[in-house]
Amino acid sequence: MELPAACLFDLDGLLLDTEPLHAEAWQRTSSHFGRPLNDSELLSLRGRRRLDCAEQVRRWIRETGLTVPDSEALLAVRQPIAEALMLQAPPMAGARSLLERCAALQIPMALATSSSSAAVAHKSTPHPWLELITVRVHGDDPALRAGKPEPDVFLLAAERLGIAAELCWAFEDSPAGATAAVRAGCRVHVVAPDGLGRGSYPDGVIWLASLNDLSF
Repeated sequence: MELPAACLFDLDGLLLDTEPLHAEAWQRTSSHFGRPLNDSELLSLRGRRRLDCAEQVRRWIRETGLTVPDSEALLAVRQPIAEALMLQAPPMAGARSLLERCAALQIPMALATSSSSAAVAHKSTPHPWLELITVRVHGDDPALRAGKPEPDVFLLAAERLGIAAELCWAFEDSPAGATAAVRAGCRVHVVAPDGLGRGSYPDGVIWLASLNDLSF
């Protein structure tokens, strides 16, 4: 059976079921400034870096004709909400067993996430099995030039493993993340959330109902 040279994992919505919690935090934050978000808008924030999401929410507030908070004020409202919610996030189906299988087979792993280092540490607190991934690229990594959907996070993760991105299997849930991984040249597996059809994703990805569907 074919084994990947390495596995590159997203975190939010792929290993941990944080995305509904992120959506709730953005909804409550934007509503605080008078601009509730619809389901489509919330889905479009999925997989993107916090600062990129903040700028998008500020644009939506501006387009509504409301007073626009600066990013610092926006995030000052959001962060306490998000931090309280994130500790409630359960693992996604099959996530822990997949990481343990990769470790047992000595398949190199890296985290390729839009979340900041501090955010990853916080939401990982109830999940020590995530420590199986020791090579990590965070959204605030000084070497990261651009966030998803640009390919940089996956290219940097592959580089740190010393393995060509074209030989890596990437695992994603968001269109932005899947696009980034495809652009990096990875073999891309997608566990899509409810509400996003295949037309939202780039061509050529491999579809999984959950990480339990992966066999190697």
